[in-house]
Amino acid sequence: MTVLKLNAKGDSVRLLQELLHKNGYDVSVDGTFGKATENAVKAFQLKNNLISDGIVGTKTWTILQNLSADTFVSMQNKYLSEQDLIDLAAQLGVPAAAVKCVYEVESSGRGFLTDGRPKILFEGHIFWKQLKSKGIDPKNHVLGNEDILFPKWTKAFYKGGSDEYERLGKAKKINEDAALESASWGIFQILGLHYKKVGYNSVKDFVDAHYQSERNHLMAFGKFIESEGLIKYLKNCDWARFAFRYNGPGYASNRYDAKLAAAYKKYSAAYA
Repeated sequence: MTVLKLNAKGDSVRLLQELLHKNGYDVSVDGTFGKATENAVKAFQLKNNLISDGIVGTKTWTILQNLSADTFVSMQNKYLSEQDLIDLAAQLGVPAAAVKCVYEVESSGRGFLTDGRPKILFEGHIFWKQLKSKGIDPKNHVLGNEDILFPKWTKAFYKGGSDEYERLGKAKKINEDAALESASWGIFQILGLHYKKVGYNSVKDFVDAHYQSERNHLMAFGKFIESEGLIKYLKNCDWARFAFRYNGPGYASNRYDAKLAAAYKKYSAAYA
C-alpha cells in the first residue's frame, strides 16, 4: 500500500480523499494532500483508535477499505484488465505498448468513484455552448448557476469526486441532454457531446455504458481516436502530434509527449 502524507499528489491521494469524503469528512477531491486532507486523516485516525499523525500507512488504509469493503468487492468486475489493452491494440493495429503508454499518461487512473459511479468533470463553458445548440439562451439561466454556466473555460468551479455530480444535477434541471453532453466521462474523460463519434445513438446510451465498466470507457477511447484520425500517430510513435491532437496546444507545457515517449520505451521492453 502506498504511504501518503502531506504534499503527496496523484490518484492514490484522490482515492484517499474519496474514502474520507464517503465517511463524512469535508475534503476536496483534488489529488493533492494538503492541510485539509491531513486534518481529516488525523480526525479519522483519532476516531478509529489509531495514532493521529496524519500519515496514511497500512493501518489507516486497512480501516478505510474495510469500512468500504462492499464497494471494493462490487468494483472488481468493472476494472480494466491487461488483456483489454492488448485486445484494443490488436483491433486498432498498433503496438500494445502504444495503447498501454497512452492509458498510463492520458487516463485519469481510475474510471470510477468509490461509490461505483463513473468519474466525471463538468465543464460549464461546454454547457453554455450545448444549450445554445439546442436553441436555449444560456444567459437566461445564469442567475444561481454561476458555477455551472459560463461562456469561457475556467477551472475555478471544479470540485472533483462525487461533488461533480452535484454540479451535473444542477445542470440537468435546465436541460438533461445538454448537461450530460457537457461532462467528461470515465477513465479517459471523453466529453458526452462526442457520443455519436464513439458509436452511441444518444448521450444517455453513452452514459449508461460508462456506468457499466472501464472496458466500455476503453472502447469509447478507441473509437474516439479513430474518429479523430489519431491512430497513425500511435503507429508511428509520433507522440508530439498525438499529444497535440488529444490534449490541445498546452501539451508541451505539461510534457505529455515526453511522458508518452518514456512510457512507450518502458512498455516496449515488456512486450518484446
